[in-house]
Amino acid sequence: MKHLLIMISSLALAACGGSLFQSKAPPTAMYLLSVSAAPTGVEIPVDLAVQKPRVRTGLDTDRIAALYPDRRLDYFAGARWSGRLDEVVQDLALRAFRNRANLRNVHAGVFGFGGGYWLEIDVADFQAEYSANPGEGGAAPTIHVHLWGLVGGPDRRTLSRIDAEVRQPATDNRLTAIVAAYNAAADAALAKIVDDATAALKASLERR
Repeated sequence: MKHLLIMISSLALAACGGSLFQSKAPPTAMYLLSVSAAPTGVEIPVDLAVQKPRVRTGLDTDRIAALYPDRRLDYFAGARWSGRLDEVVQDLALRAFRNRANLRNVHAGVFGFGGGYWLEIDVADFQAEYSANPGEGGAAPTIHVHLWGLVGGPDRRTLSRIDAEVRQPATDNRLTAIVAAYNAAADAALAKIVDDATAALKASLERR
């Protein structure tokens, strides 16, 4: 009995220090998107609140989405964005305005705030779209980013509606190339949001 207890104890210690608690799954890679900068003009005396975006069901996650011809939505294994998509897009929008529009102040907003200028974004598409299902060819996907922007002023008055849709082919069916295409598509869509919103804000000030 004594020898049996010693053997059981030895096996338990080996399990704790061995491969029993070592995951076979590859580590998850986290990807951070960025936006480009552009020359800015004279400061616009506007404080803009960028609301947290509303994201289409299925995309409201930190996982990187892929859409196949049969409309099946899947996610790339072992890869995630740096946060949930609503947080990522809001952060990118804030950075895009600070990089491209010389506003007096740009900050993250919350729904239900008082008077002031605001921007709402709906994320309609943010996925890699494949023209063939897995096993039917290794063609690279096209990244589809579609954002709807709504710019408003005091008293919740709508100033402009913006449709920013970009399709960016990936150069290769590797995750690094796919993420690079995501970055280019998101950057282009947000650049349109910023440019159109800035024009609407300027026009609003001129009418005052």
